[in-house]
Amino acid sequence: MTPKQDYYETLGVSRDASQNDIKRAYRRLAREHHPDVNPHDNAAAEQRFKEINEAYQVLSDPEKRSIYDRYGHAGMEQQFGGGDFGFGDFGGFGDIFDMFFGGGTRTTTRGRPAAERGNDLRYDIEMTLEQAYHGMDSEISVTRMEHCDACEGTGAEPGSHPETCSMCHGSGQVRQQQQTILGAQIRITTCPRCHGEGTTISQPCKKCGGRGRQRRTSQQTVHIPAGVDTGTRIRVSGGGDAGLRGGPPGDLYVITHLMKHDRFERKGNDLWCQVQIGFPLAALGGTIEVAGIDESEKLHVAPGTQPGEVYTLRGKGMPDPTGGPTGNLNVVIKVVTPTRLNDEQKTLLRQFAESRGDDIPEDHEKGFFERVKDAFTGI
Repeated sequence: MTPKQDYYETLGVSRDASQNDIKRAYRRLAREHHPDVNPHDNAAAEQRFKEINEAYQVLSDPEKRSIYDRYGHAGMEQQFGGGDFGFGDFGGFGDIFDMFFGGGTRTTTRGRPAAERGNDLRYDIEMTLEQAYHGMDSEISVTRMEHCDACEGTGAEPGSHPETCSMCHGSGQVRQQQQTILGAQIRITTCPRCHGEGTTISQPCKKCGGRGRQRRTSQQTVHIPAGVDTGTRIRVSGGGDAGLRGGPPGDLYVITHLMKHDRFERKGNDLWCQVQIGFPLAALGGTIEVAGIDESEKLHVAPGTQPGEVYTLRGKGMPDPTGGPTGNLNVVIKVVTPTRLNDEQKTLLRQFAESRGDDIPEDHEKGFFERVKDAFTGI
């Protein structure tokens, strides 16, 4: 068996040739050695063209080229079972027509346009945090393309019907033949008269202008599940534009946007709020009521609670629209220092400070209250 020629030698390029160099060499050799261009020596041309094509298939593929560079023909035989890609494969048949005719005479087949699905639509809705917590059914106004009720989507005036196209005889295609050096080339394209529909309308519907669809605004009820957040996308199947040529309608996507709340901040499914208490309660502890998103919740404040301390009420946050666990309500404690005290209150606080052994400055009132403020507000 005659050993195969090196692929780089076959294409006449160096081993460090770029992909563009390889493609240019292949096109030049393909033009020169194509069998139809060499009818006087067809058998030799076929063999030569086969070798050129096989070399191009390997060197134009980065993975195959890498294997060939490392292991040569043996690597190709082991990896791809022989490396003989066959004369009929041609290494991208379209490239050959492109190189001879610039892509303009390739045989193509285009069938009648298929049924086309309608466009999807988007609707943005704004809602409060409370509405998101409970969920709701919202009636929205949507403008979309709908089938014409006069012609029932055919585009023909009532009483008339679409007619078979006289140019393509209903096939939606026209056939053109062109002689080239490769022989007769057949080109099948979409019919320019009916645009591939196979039918024409001699009496277009007056209401829709023959389009078969009209733009209308209608009301739709959308169910918004509990727990949605800003950016949640709710799909309404079939709520978009009507399809073409019997195609299904598109979908409507409702995007939710939550308004800013005056008491709560949302982070995921958790809610955060701030509650003010006096420093006696912070020092002694006690039970208070916290206004939740849906109802009031009891919160036990431990003795010695510090400003900024966080209490978590589990399961009192936002529900999960996908059925996951409900979020938590996180309460941040803010200790409030009184700004107006009568003489009796001041005396009691001084006695409290002295009982703790606090060193009260000469400016008792100013120094003590500044220290109380520092202790309970962190300011």
